Amino acid sequence: MSNSFPQSLLVIGSGNMAGAMLRGWFARGLDPASVTVVDPSPRELPEGVRHLTTIDAGISAPDWLLLGIKPQMLRDVAPHLATLDLSNTLLVSMLAGVEIAGLRAAVPGVGAIARIMPNMAIGIGQSVTALFAETLDQAERDRIETLFAMLGTAEWLDDESQMHVVTALSGSGPAYLFRFLDALAKGAITLGMPEDQAARLALGMVRGSAELVLQSAETPAQLAERVASPAGTTRAALHVFDADDALDRLVADAMAAAAKRSVELGQ
Repeated sequence: MSNSFPQSLLVIGSGNMAGAMLRGWFARGLDPASVTVVDPSPRELPEGVRHLTTIDAGISAPDWLLLGIKPQMLRDVAPHLATLDLSNTLLVSMLAGVEIAGLRAAVPGVGAIARIMPNMAIGIGQSVTALFAETLDQAERDRIETLFAMLGTAEWLDDESQMHVVTALSGSGPAYLFRFLDALAKGAITLGMPEDQAARLALGMVRGSAELVLQSAETPAQLAERVASPAGTTRAALHVFDADDALDRLVADAMAAAAKRSVELGQ
């Protein structure tokens, strides 16, 4: 077992994201006996994990408290958390939009607070997770980064307001890519390709292209120019994206809407 793992971990809400996080850590050596999960619904948890349907005042003080609930649920959960001794606990929150000041107001007795924003690729150990914390010593920051790097990549933010941007970029981003994949396949179908073949070719192209970007020293914009020869087929398509900056404006508007909603959730 990695010595980075918390001695005891209390998880409030084990939905898709928190559940995937736990499964990733269990696979890497987290002791199920060190974990208590509070969730009203039955969950598929490994043997040894303590499962409660409500926050029990008898829960012993945890090393880490992981909040995996919806932001709107914080006000309902907070009074129950007030019954626990959290004075030496690190609260780790994945609540979109809820800033450290709001978390501190809701759970005033907690020792320290860190915010995380993973994405759904955490389920396959490929999440991009952004991290932000109030005053923590370097050892604790290293520990947090180590644990989330086990589930993909982890990166600290210098400014908490950037969490709204992260939510709009890497947090919500998988859905944008899935929609684009769907649109590519629909475009091929409209041009006469069978549906199953269109889906396979679109997915294979995106997978290979992402790998190409990872292995290349060139930027995505430079790679696009390499594909697009003058007066060729790719250039004809890019002219449609580039007309009046259509693609850039569409993506920027979508991300601005997501970031705005992140701010609203925090309020």
